[in-house]
Amino acid sequence: MMCLAIPGKVIKICGSTAIIDYGGVRREARIDFVPDVKVGDYVIVHTGFAIEILKEKDALESINAWMEVLGGNDE
Repeated sequence: MMCLAIPGKVIKICGSTAIIDYGGVRREARIDFVPDVKVGDYVIVHTGFAIEILKEKDALESINAWMEVLGGNDE
């Protein structure tokens, strides 16, 4: 089985857990592996753990590419 890495934006941090927003869908994730993460950062989450912090530019490019693949970008 293959996992897809879609960036999400950190909108709230409470201890070692964060709420991640994926274009309106919000999920909880552990942030143990990214101790420097801040609200507003974009992260990649795998199996419930944020594993990487992304630069905003890279995250937005990835999100736009996914939107094009999924047919959600009407530009």
